[in-house]
Amino acid sequence: MTQKLSESTKRVQAALKKLEFTGEIREMPESTRTAAEAARAIGCEVGQIAKSLIFKIKNTHLPVLIICSGKNRVDEVKISQLIGETIEKADAAFVLEQTGFVIGGISPVGHKQSLRTFIDEDLLSYSEIWAAAGTPRTVFKLTPMDLVKLTKGQVAECK
Repeated sequence: MTQKLSESTKRVQAALKKLEFTGEIREMPESTRTAAEAARAIGCEVGQIAKSLIFKIKNTHLPVLIICSGKNRVDEVKISQLIGETIEKADAAFVLEQTGFVIGGISPVGHKQSLRTFIDEDLLSYSEIWAAAGTPRTVFKLTPMDLVKLTKGQVAECK
């Protein structure tokens, strides 16, 4: 990237470097806030977008990161059964407070804290995927195995 990076994208870049990932962050001229927008801007299938979604455990209010294929919708009941506790959607204030990222720019790495992470098994069917890099206009390309390694996420059926 040649443009000046936002603070949140710098945090993602630093996290990727610390994890010895050599991929490049790209700033797109169009919004990548939604999976459909990202796929259109990148020129890939919607399913190749690794959308990072924050949920919270209902009783403890602890955050949970679910990295889902852009073509899928998270089945909250299924994830709740997997965790053994009920999860619910997190609002924008909770997401920003817990991760340091705004909705639409949540990266799989570089959060304010370590997060329990689940990765949609459907992402493993692609040779390359794309994830947000801290803003609704920044992305980076990686493989599904890179995603598992970088996040130490548990691969699961998420839909």
